[in-house]
Amino acid sequence: MGRTSKAVTSGLLICALAAVSVPAGLYLAPAFLPQDPAAVAVVPAAQLAPATISTLTGVNPLSKEAPLPDADQLSEELKKALMYDGEGTFSMYVTDVSSGTELFSQDGKMARIPASNLKLLTAAAALKTLGPDTRLRTEVRTGDSPQEIVLRGGGDAMLAAGESDPESVMGYAGLATLAKETAAALTKAKVKEPITLSVDDTLFTGPALNPKWAKGDVDAGEIAPIFPLALNAGRVEPGVLSGPRPQDSAMVAAQAFAEALADAGVTTTETISRASGTGATLAAVDSATVAQQTQYMLDESDNYVAEVMGRMVAVTLDREASNTSAVAAVRQVVEELGLPLDGVVTTDNSGLAEGNLISAERLAKMVTLLLADPTSNIGAALPGLPIAGLSGSLAQRFTAEPQLSGAGVVRAKTGSLNEVSALSGYVINSHGRLLAFSILGNGLTGGAAAARPVLDGAAAVLAES
Repeated sequence: MGRTSKAVTSGLLICALAAVSVPAGLYLAPAFLPQDPAAVAVVPAAQLAPATISTLTGVNPLSKEAPLPDADQLSEELKKALMYDGEGTFSMYVTDVSSGTELFSQDGKMARIPASNLKLLTAAAALKTLGPDTRLRTEVRTGDSPQEIVLRGGGDAMLAAGESDPESVMGYAGLATLAKETAAALTKAKVKEPITLSVDDTLFTGPALNPKWAKGDVDAGEIAPIFPLALNAGRVEPGVLSGPRPQDSAMVAAQAFAEALADAGVTTTETISRASGTGATLAAVDSATVAQQTQYMLDESDNYVAEVMGRMVAVTLDREASNTSAVAAVRQVVEELGLPLDGVVTTDNSGLAEGNLISAERLAKMVTLLLADPTSNIGAALPGLPIAGLSGSLAQRFTAEPQLSGAGVVRAKTGSLNEVSALSGYVINSHGRLLAFSILGNGLTGGAAAARPVLDGAAAVLAES
Protein backbone atom coordinates (compact mmCIF):
# COMPACT_ATOMS: atom_id res chain seq x y z
CA MET A 1 0.00 0.00 0.00
CA GLY A 2 1.35 3.42 -0.86
CA ARG A 3 0.61 6.96 0.12
CA THR A 4 1.71 10.24 -1.34
CA SER A 5 1.41 13.90 -0.51
CA LYS A 6 1.50 17.20 -2.31
CA ALA A 7 2.78 19.93 -0.04
CA VAL A 8 2.88 21.85 3.22
CA THR A 9 2.75 25.40 4.45
CA SER A 10 4.75 26.02 7.60
CA GLY A 11 4.90 22.30 8.20
CA LEU A 12 1.21 21.60 7.56
CA LEU A 13 0.12 19.27 4.82
CA ILE A 14 -2.71 20.98 2.95
CA CYS A 15 -3.00 19.01 -0.25
CA ALA A 16 -2.26 15.44 -1.31
CA LEU A 17 -2.77 12.80 -3.92
CA ALA A 18 -4.49 9.59 -2.95
CA ALA A 19 -2.52 6.44 -2.48
CA VAL A 20 -3.53 3.35 -4.32
CA SER A 21 -4.07 0.04 -2.60
CA VAL A 22 -3.79 -3.47 -3.93
CA PRO A 23 -6.78 -5.64 -2.98
CA ALA A 24 -5.83 -8.60 -0.83
CA GLY A 25 -7.64 -11.92 -0.47
CA LEU A 26 -9.80 -11.47 -3.56
CA TYR A 27 -10.94 -14.92 -4.68
CA LEU A 28 -11.63 -15.60 -8.34
CA ALA A 29 -13.36 -18.89 -9.18
CA PRO A 30 -11.52 -21.04 -11.75
CA ALA A 31 -12.94 -20.49 -15.22
CA PHE A 32 -13.43 -24.22 -15.85
CA LEU A 33 -15.88 -24.74 -12.96
CA PRO A 34 -19.57 -24.57 -13.94
CA GLN A 35 -21.32 -21.70 -12.28
CA ASP A 36 -24.85 -20.53 -11.90
CA PRO A 37 -24.80 -16.94 -13.27
CA ALA A 38 -27.32 -15.90 -10.66
CA ALA A 39 -25.08 -17.21 -7.91
CA VAL A 40 -21.90 -15.40 -8.97
CA ALA A 41 -21.05 -12.85 -6.32
CA VAL A 42 -20.44 -9.29 -7.44
CA VAL A 43 -17.04 -8.06 -6.30
CA PRO A 44 -17.50 -4.90 -4.21
CA ALA A 45 -16.07 -1.81 -5.85
CA ALA A 46 -13.84 -1.20 -2.84
CA GLN A 47 -12.07 -4.50 -3.53
CA LEU A 48 -11.31 -3.80 -7.18
CA ALA A 49 -7.82 -2.77 -8.23
CA PRO A 50 -7.61 1.00 -8.83
CA ALA A 51 -7.52 2.14 -12.43
CA THR A 52 -6.51 5.72 -11.75
CA ILE A 53 -4.85 7.88 -9.12
CA SER A 54 -7.62 9.90 -7.52
CA THR A 55 -7.55 13.21 -5.71
CA LEU A 56 -8.29 13.27 -1.98
CA THR A 57 -10.86 15.80 -0.84
CA GLY A 58 -9.54 16.05 2.70
CA VAL A 59 -6.30 15.34 4.52
CA ASN A 60 -4.94 15.69 7.99
CA PRO A 61 -2.22 18.20 8.83
CA LEU A 62 1.29 17.02 9.47
CA SER A 63 2.20 17.27 13.10
CA LYS A 64 4.92 19.73 14.06
CA GLU A 65 5.58 17.43 17.00
CA ALA A 66 6.62 14.53 14.77
CA PRO A 67 10.23 13.62 15.56
CA LEU A 68 13.04 14.40 13.16
CA PRO A 69 14.96 11.40 11.86
CA ASP A 70 17.99 10.51 13.92
CA ALA A 71 20.75 12.22 11.94
CA ASP A 72 23.49 9.71 12.80
CA GLN A 73 21.38 6.68 11.98
CA LEU A 74 20.06 8.33 8.79
CA SER A 75 23.61 9.18 7.72
CA GLU A 76 24.76 5.62 8.23
CA GLU A 77 21.84 4.17 6.27
CA LEU A 78 22.13 6.66 3.42
CA LYS A 79 25.87 6.19 3.02
CA LYS A 80 25.27 2.46 2.80
CA ALA A 81 22.48 2.95 0.25
CA LEU A 82 24.70 5.19 -1.89
CA MET A 83 27.43 2.57 -2.18
CA TYR A 84 27.89 1.60 -5.83
CA ASP A 85 29.83 -1.23 -7.39
CA GLY A 86 30.53 0.61 -10.63
CA GLU A 87 32.45 3.76 -11.39
CA GLY A 88 30.94 7.11 -10.54
CA THR A 89 30.11 9.38 -7.62
CA PHE A 90 26.88 10.25 -5.83
CA SER A 91 26.12 13.49 -4.05
CA MET A 92 23.01 13.85 -1.89
CA TYR A 93 21.37 16.49 0.25
CA VAL A 94 18.38 16.08 2.58
CA THR A 95 16.54 18.77 4.52
CA ASP A 96 13.49 18.88 6.77
CA VAL A 97 11.07 21.23 5.01
CA SER A 98 9.29 22.57 8.09
CA SER A 99 12.36 23.47 10.15
CA GLY A 100 14.95 23.87 7.41
CA THR A 101 17.25 21.50 9.29
CA GLU A 102 19.96 19.86 7.23
CA LEU A 103 19.65 16.12 7.85
CA PHE A 104 22.27 14.71 5.50
CA SER A 105 24.86 15.88 3.02
CA GLN A 106 27.30 13.85 0.97
CA ASP A 107 29.09 16.33 -1.27
CA GLY A 108 25.72 18.07 -1.21
CA LYS A 109 27.11 21.51 -2.02
CA MET A 110 29.34 20.34 -4.86
CA ALA A 111 28.07 21.31 -8.33
CA ARG A 112 27.19 18.31 -10.46
CA ILE A 113 25.47 17.65 -13.79
CA PRO A 114 21.72 17.61 -13.01
CA ALA A 115 20.29 16.25 -16.29
CA SER A 116 16.52 16.78 -16.35
CA ASN A 117 16.39 17.84 -12.70
CA LEU A 118 17.13 21.27 -14.18
CA LYS A 119 13.50 21.28 -15.35
CA LEU A 120 12.50 22.09 -11.76
CA LEU A 121 13.96 25.57 -12.24
CA THR A 122 12.28 25.97 -15.63
CA ALA A 123 8.90 24.92 -14.24
CA ALA A 124 9.12 27.38 -11.37
CA ALA A 125 10.14 30.23 -13.67
CA ALA A 126 7.36 29.51 -16.18
CA LEU A 127 4.66 29.28 -13.52
CA LYS A 128 5.83 32.41 -11.74
CA THR A 129 6.17 34.50 -14.89
CA LEU A 130 3.38 33.32 -17.16
CA GLY A 131 0.95 32.28 -14.41
CA PRO A 132 -0.52 28.79 -13.99
CA ASP A 133 -3.89 29.63 -15.57
CA THR A 134 -2.47 31.25 -18.72
CA ARG A 135 -3.20 29.60 -22.06
CA LEU A 136 -1.01 29.92 -25.13
CA ARG A 137 -2.87 31.04 -28.24
CA THR A 138 -2.43 29.90 -31.82
CA GLU A 139 -4.07 32.33 -34.22
CA VAL A 140 -5.03 32.73 -37.83
CA ARG A 141 -4.65 36.32 -38.95
CA THR A 142 -5.31 38.20 -42.15
CA GLY A 143 -2.36 38.79 -44.43
CA ASP A 144 -1.32 41.54 -46.84
CA SER A 145 -4.16 40.71 -49.22
CA PRO A 146 -7.73 39.47 -48.67
CA GLN A 147 -6.76 36.03 -50.02
CA GLU A 148 -3.81 35.62 -47.61
CA ILE A 149 -4.01 34.17 -44.12
CA VAL A 150 -1.21 33.65 -41.60
CA LEU A 151 -0.97 30.88 -39.01
CA ARG A 152 0.75 32.54 -36.06
CA GLY A 153 2.47 30.55 -33.31
CA GLY A 154 2.04 31.76 -29.76
CA GLY A 155 4.05 29.18 -27.86
CA ASP A 156 1.82 26.10 -27.95
CA ALA A 157 4.07 23.18 -28.87
CA MET A 158 1.41 20.62 -27.94
CA LEU A 159 -0.98 21.18 -30.83
CA ALA A 160 -2.88 18.29 -32.40
CA ALA A 161 -3.51 17.93 -36.11
CA GLY A 162 -7.11 16.91 -35.41
CA GLU A 163 -9.91 18.32 -33.32
CA SER A 164 -9.26 20.07 -30.02
CA ASP A 165 -9.48 17.68 -27.07
CA PRO A 166 -10.43 19.41 -23.80
CA GLU A 167 -9.73 16.18 -21.89
CA SER A 168 -6.07 16.04 -22.92
CA VAL A 169 -3.09 18.30 -22.30
CA MET A 170 -1.40 17.10 -25.49
CA GLY A 171 -3.76 18.22 -28.22
CA TYR A 172 -5.95 20.42 -26.06
CA ALA A 173 -5.85 22.79 -29.05
CA GLY A 174 -6.39 21.15 -32.45
CA LEU A 175 -5.69 22.48 -35.91
CA ALA A 176 -8.82 20.87 -37.35
CA THR A 177 -10.91 22.93 -34.94
CA LEU A 178 -8.94 26.03 -35.89
CA ALA A 179 -9.48 25.25 -39.59
CA LYS A 180 -13.26 25.00 -39.18
CA GLU A 181 -13.36 28.35 -37.38
CA THR A 182 -11.16 29.86 -40.08
CA ALA A 183 -13.37 28.47 -42.85
CA ALA A 184 -16.43 30.01 -41.20
CA ALA A 185 -14.68 33.39 -40.91
CA LEU A 186 -13.58 33.32 -44.56
CA THR A 187 -17.10 32.42 -45.69
CA LYS A 188 -18.56 35.25 -43.63
CA ALA A 189 -16.07 37.70 -45.15
CA LYS A 190 -16.82 36.34 -48.65
CA VAL A 191 -13.13 35.83 -49.39
CA LYS A 192 -12.47 34.26 -52.78
CA GLU A 193 -10.40 31.09 -53.04
CA PRO A 194 -7.72 29.81 -53.41
CA ILE A 195 -6.26 31.09 -50.17
CA THR A 196 -2.55 31.70 -49.70
CA LEU A 197 -1.34 30.32 -46.37
CA SER A 198 1.75 31.53 -44.54
CA VAL A 199 3.18 30.71 -41.13
CA ASP A 200 4.49 33.18 -38.55
CA ASP A 201 7.09 31.70 -36.21
CA THR A 202 8.80 34.99 -35.36
CA LEU A 203 7.93 34.85 -31.66
CA PHE A 204 11.18 32.94 -31.07
CA THR A 205 14.49 34.25 -32.32
CA GLY A 206 18.02 33.00 -32.83
CA PRO A 207 19.09 29.45 -33.72
CA ALA A 208 16.33 26.87 -33.32
CA LEU A 209 18.92 24.41 -32.00
CA ASN A 210 21.01 25.15 -28.93
CA PRO A 211 24.69 24.68 -29.88
CA LYS A 212 25.25 23.05 -26.48
CA TRP A 213 23.08 20.07 -27.45
CA ALA A 214 25.16 17.11 -28.56
CA LYS A 215 24.55 16.11 -32.18
CA GLY A 216 24.02 12.53 -31.08
CA ASP A 217 21.17 13.58 -28.78
CA VAL A 218 19.55 15.58 -31.58
CA ASP A 219 19.93 12.69 -34.02
CA ALA A 220 18.47 10.29 -31.47
CA GLY A 221 15.38 12.46 -31.08
CA GLU A 222 16.04 13.67 -27.54
CA ILE A 223 15.35 17.20 -28.79
CA ALA A 224 14.51 19.02 -32.02
CA PRO A 225 14.71 22.58 -33.33
CA ILE A 226 12.50 24.80 -31.16
CA PHE A 227 9.59 26.72 -32.68
CA PRO A 228 6.66 28.65 -31.12
CA LEU A 229 4.18 26.19 -32.61
CA ALA A 230 4.55 22.45 -33.01
CA LEU A 231 2.53 19.28 -33.18
CA ASN A 232 2.87 16.68 -30.43
CA ALA A 233 5.66 18.52 -28.57
CA GLY A 234 7.87 18.45 -31.64
CA ARG A 235 7.28 14.77 -32.43
CA VAL A 236 6.01 12.99 -35.51
CA GLU A 237 3.17 11.45 -33.51
CA PRO A 238 2.05 11.72 -29.88
CA GLY A 239 3.56 9.03 -27.70
CA VAL A 240 6.50 8.32 -30.02
CA LEU A 241 9.30 9.20 -27.63
CA SER A 242 12.36 8.29 -29.70
CA GLY A 243 13.60 8.39 -33.26
CA PRO A 244 13.71 11.20 -35.83
CA ARG A 245 11.74 14.36 -35.17
CA PRO A 246 10.51 17.14 -37.47
CA GLN A 247 13.31 19.60 -38.13
CA ASP A 248 10.88 22.43 -38.94
CA SER A 249 7.92 22.02 -36.60
CA ALA A 250 6.39 25.34 -37.63
CA MET A 251 6.19 24.32 -41.27
CA VAL A 252 4.94 20.84 -40.35
CA ALA A 253 2.14 22.46 -38.35
CA ALA A 254 1.33 24.77 -41.25
CA GLN A 255 1.12 21.82 -43.64
CA ALA A 256 -1.19 19.99 -41.25
CA PHE A 257 -3.31 23.14 -41.03
CA ALA A 258 -3.52 23.34 -44.83
CA GLU A 259 -4.82 19.75 -44.88
CA ALA A 260 -7.34 20.61 -42.18
CA LEU A 261 -8.49 23.62 -44.21
CA ALA A 262 -9.00 21.36 -47.21
CA ASP A 263 -11.15 19.04 -45.08
CA ALA A 264 -13.11 22.13 -44.01
CA GLY A 265 -13.74 23.04 -47.65
CA VAL A 266 -11.10 25.74 -48.09
CA THR A 267 -8.75 25.54 -51.07
CA THR A 268 -5.21 26.82 -50.55
CA THR A 269 -2.31 27.36 -52.90
CA GLU A 270 0.40 24.70 -52.89
CA THR A 271 3.19 26.87 -51.50
CA ILE A 272 3.38 27.76 -47.81
CA SER A 273 5.73 30.63 -47.01
CA ARG A 274 6.80 32.48 -43.88
CA ALA A 275 5.32 35.87 -43.05
CA SER A 276 4.62 38.13 -40.11
CA GLY A 277 1.01 37.88 -39.02
CA THR A 278 0.13 41.43 -38.05
CA GLY A 279 -3.41 41.56 -39.41
CA ALA A 280 -6.77 41.04 -37.74
CA THR A 281 -7.47 37.75 -35.99
CA LEU A 282 -9.86 35.47 -37.88
CA ALA A 283 -9.78 32.46 -35.54
CA ALA A 284 -7.83 31.11 -32.59
CA VAL A 285 -7.42 28.09 -30.35
CA ASP A 286 -5.95 28.09 -26.86
CA SER A 287 -3.68 25.51 -25.26
CA ALA A 288 -4.05 23.69 -21.99
CA THR A 289 -3.01 25.93 -19.11
CA VAL A 290 0.63 26.65 -18.36
CA ALA A 291 0.18 24.66 -15.15
CA GLN A 292 -1.04 21.62 -17.09
CA GLN A 293 1.71 21.89 -19.69
CA THR A 294 4.35 22.36 -17.01
CA GLN A 295 3.07 19.38 -15.05
CA TYR A 296 3.18 17.30 -18.24
CA MET A 297 6.72 18.48 -18.85
CA LEU A 298 7.83 17.32 -15.39
CA ASP A 299 5.89 14.06 -15.40
CA GLU A 300 7.09 12.99 -18.85
CA SER A 301 10.43 14.84 -18.66
CA ASP A 302 9.71 16.46 -22.01
CA ASN A 303 12.72 18.38 -23.30
CA TYR A 304 10.88 20.18 -26.09
CA VAL A 305 8.17 21.58 -23.82
CA ALA A 306 10.82 22.67 -21.31
CA GLU A 307 12.71 24.65 -23.94
CA VAL A 308 9.51 26.26 -25.22
CA MET A 309 8.54 27.23 -21.67
CA GLY A 310 11.97 28.78 -21.14
CA ARG A 311 11.55 30.90 -24.24
CA MET A 312 8.06 31.93 -23.18
CA VAL A 313 9.55 33.18 -19.91
CA ALA A 314 11.82 35.40 -22.00
CA VAL A 315 8.87 36.60 -24.09
CA THR A 316 6.89 37.50 -20.98
CA LEU A 317 9.84 39.45 -19.60
CA ASP A 318 10.11 41.36 -22.92
CA ARG A 319 13.43 39.71 -23.66
CA GLU A 320 14.58 38.27 -26.96
CA ALA A 321 13.29 34.69 -27.05
CA SER A 322 16.56 33.02 -28.04
CA ASN A 323 18.38 30.12 -26.41
CA THR A 324 20.77 32.38 -24.54
CA SER A 325 18.15 34.90 -23.49
CA ALA A 326 15.75 32.17 -22.36
CA VAL A 327 18.40 30.68 -20.08
CA ALA A 328 19.13 34.12 -18.62
CA ALA A 329 15.42 34.83 -18.15
CA VAL A 330 14.83 31.60 -16.22
CA ARG A 331 17.85 32.32 -14.03
CA GLN A 332 16.54 35.81 -13.29
CA VAL A 333 13.15 34.54 -12.15
CA VAL A 334 14.59 31.68 -10.10
CA GLU A 335 16.90 34.04 -8.22
CA GLU A 336 13.97 36.36 -7.57
CA LEU A 337 12.13 33.39 -6.09
CA GLY A 338 14.91 33.02 -3.55
CA LEU A 339 17.28 30.41 -4.98
CA PRO A 340 20.84 31.78 -5.22
CA LEU A 341 22.55 30.72 -8.44
CA ASP A 342 26.12 31.71 -7.69
CA GLY A 343 28.29 28.82 -8.79
CA VAL A 344 25.41 27.35 -10.81
CA VAL A 345 25.97 26.97 -14.57
CA THR A 346 22.99 26.60 -16.93
CA THR A 347 23.31 26.31 -20.70
CA ASP A 348 19.74 25.28 -21.56
CA ASN A 349 16.38 24.91 -19.79
CA SER A 350 15.77 21.18 -20.19
CA GLY A 351 18.99 19.77 -18.72
CA LEU A 352 19.96 18.04 -21.96
CA ALA A 353 22.80 20.38 -22.89
CA GLU A 354 26.43 19.99 -21.97
CA GLY A 355 27.86 22.19 -19.23
CA ASN A 356 24.94 22.41 -16.78
CA LEU A 357 26.12 22.30 -13.16
CA ILE A 358 24.18 22.67 -9.91
CA SER A 359 24.48 21.16 -6.44
CA ALA A 360 22.10 18.74 -4.75
CA GLU A 361 21.68 21.33 -2.00
CA ARG A 362 20.37 23.95 -4.46
CA LEU A 363 17.97 21.47 -6.07
CA ALA A 364 16.63 20.45 -2.66
CA LYS A 365 16.18 24.14 -1.92
CA MET A 366 14.20 24.51 -5.16
CA VAL A 367 11.92 21.71 -3.99
CA THR A 368 11.38 23.44 -0.63
CA LEU A 369 10.41 26.64 -2.45
CA LEU A 370 7.77 24.71 -4.41
CA LEU A 371 6.50 23.15 -1.19
CA ALA A 372 6.41 26.40 0.77
CA ASP A 373 2.96 27.32 -0.56
CA PRO A 374 1.23 24.88 -2.91
CA THR A 375 -1.46 27.48 -3.63
CA SER A 376 1.12 29.84 -5.10
CA ASN A 377 1.95 30.02 -8.78
CA ILE A 378 5.06 27.88 -8.47
CA GLY A 379 3.27 25.41 -6.20
CA ALA A 380 1.29 24.34 -9.27
CA ALA A 381 4.37 22.39 -10.34
CA LEU A 382 3.94 19.84 -7.54
CA PRO A 383 1.28 17.62 -9.19
CA GLY A 384 3.72 17.15 -12.07
CA LEU A 385 6.31 15.35 -9.95
CA PRO A 386 6.19 11.63 -10.79
CA ILE A 387 5.02 9.25 -8.05
CA ALA A 388 7.35 6.37 -7.29
CA GLY A 389 6.06 3.14 -8.81
CA LEU A 390 2.89 4.79 -10.10
CA SER A 391 3.25 7.60 -12.61
CA GLY A 392 5.35 9.32 -15.23
CA SER A 393 9.05 8.60 -15.42
CA LEU A 394 8.90 6.76 -12.06
CA ALA A 395 6.09 4.40 -13.04
CA GLN A 396 8.42 1.45 -13.62
CA ARG A 397 10.71 2.12 -10.66
CA PHE A 398 10.47 1.32 -6.91
CA THR A 399 8.92 -2.04 -7.80
CA ALA A 400 11.22 -4.39 -5.85
CA GLU A 401 12.97 -4.53 -2.49
CA PRO A 402 14.68 -2.58 -1.01
CA GLN A 403 13.33 0.30 -3.10
CA LEU A 404 9.72 -0.86 -2.78
CA SER A 405 9.17 0.95 0.51
CA GLY A 406 9.38 4.22 -1.39
CA ALA A 407 6.58 3.29 -3.80
CA GLY A 408 3.65 5.68 -3.59
CA VAL A 409 5.52 7.80 -1.03
CA VAL A 410 8.37 9.39 -2.98
CA ARG A 411 7.53 12.17 -5.46
CA ALA A 412 10.50 13.32 -7.49
CA LYS A 413 11.83 14.57 -10.79
CA THR A 414 14.04 12.10 -12.60
CA GLY A 415 17.06 12.87 -14.74
CA SER A 416 19.18 10.74 -17.05
CA LEU A 417 22.08 11.28 -19.42
CA ASN A 418 24.65 8.78 -20.64
CA GLU A 419 26.66 8.90 -17.41
CA VAL A 420 24.24 10.83 -15.20
CA SER A 421 21.32 9.77 -13.05
CA ALA A 422 19.46 12.22 -10.81
CA LEU A 423 16.43 12.30 -8.53
CA SER A 424 15.12 15.38 -6.70
CA GLY A 425 11.86 15.69 -4.82
CA TYR A 426 10.22 15.04 -1.48
CA VAL A 427 8.86 12.34 0.78
CA ILE A 428 6.74 12.16 3.94
CA ASN A 429 8.62 9.73 6.16
CA SER A 430 7.20 7.10 8.49
CA HIS A 431 6.88 9.64 11.34
CA GLY A 432 5.12 12.27 9.26
CA ARG A 433 8.03 14.63 8.56
CA LEU A 434 8.19 16.21 5.13
CA LEU A 435 11.72 15.83 3.72
CA ALA A 436 13.12 17.40 0.57
CA PHE A 437 16.06 15.74 -1.12
CA SER A 438 18.25 15.63 -4.19
CA ILE A 439 20.58 12.88 -5.39
CA LEU A 440 23.00 13.41 -8.28
CA GLY A 441 25.03 10.57 -9.74
CA ASN A 442 27.80 11.61 -12.15
CA GLY A 443 30.50 9.78 -14.07
CA LEU A 444 28.45 6.60 -14.18
CA THR A 445 30.37 4.69 -16.84
CA GLY A 446 27.95 1.79 -16.54
CA GLY A 447 25.11 4.05 -17.64
CA ALA A 448 22.26 5.85 -15.91
CA ALA A 449 19.91 2.85 -15.83
CA ALA A 450 22.34 0.68 -13.86
CA ALA A 451 22.61 3.35 -11.16
CA ARG A 452 18.89 4.01 -10.70
CA PRO A 453 18.45 1.37 -7.96
CA VAL A 454 21.03 3.28 -5.91
CA LEU A 455 19.03 6.51 -6.12
CA ASP A 456 15.74 4.73 -5.50
CA GLY A 457 17.20 2.85 -2.54
CA ALA A 458 18.42 6.06 -0.92
CA ALA A 459 14.99 7.68 -1.41
CA ALA A 460 13.37 4.60 0.14
CA VAL A 461 15.60 5.02 3.20
CA LEU A 462 14.09 8.48 3.65
CA ALA A 463 10.58 7.03 3.43
CA GLU A 464 11.36 4.61 6.26
CA SER A 465 13.26 7.10 8.44
